[in-house]
Amino acid sequence: MSAARTNVRLRRVYDAPEPGDGFRVLVDRLWPRGLSKAAARVDLWMKEVAPSTDLRRWYHADLTRWAEFRRRYKAELSDRHGRARAALDELRAIVREHSSQPARGRKGGTGGQGVTLVYGAKDAEQNHALVLREVLMGRLPSRRG
Repeated sequence: MSAARTNVRLRRVYDAPEPGDGFRVLVDRLWPRGLSKAAARVDLWMKEVAPSTDLRRWYHADLTRWAEFRRRYKAELSDRHGRARAALDELRAIVREHSSQPARGRKGGTGGQGVTLVYGAKDAEQNHALVLREVLMGRLPSRRG
């Protein structure tokens, strides 16, 4: 998955899309406030890969919990029986598909351009999309079981 390692980008959903974004996936559980679907220009909205509502609320109540949030979110993503894990597997397949050679006749022609994970958080240095990208890039120890 080495091509995928370089083809997963992050962008705030409120920022203007760029031609090199490739396939844009919104990875928030909630739709971004005040943004139309046309303006967001996302190809897919994957709510299930976002942190659970309970985890998101827990973290937003005290943003100093970043390290623990990261640990808990990674645990949600690795739960073999959880919805987040199934969504993560689907997202991995999307990254593989869009990191390969351009597919002929595909809508938008995003094959080979990679995937951009778009998120609504204001903080570009502490948000769940960063953690999700790490997981997709395989920076975690391999899971057993």
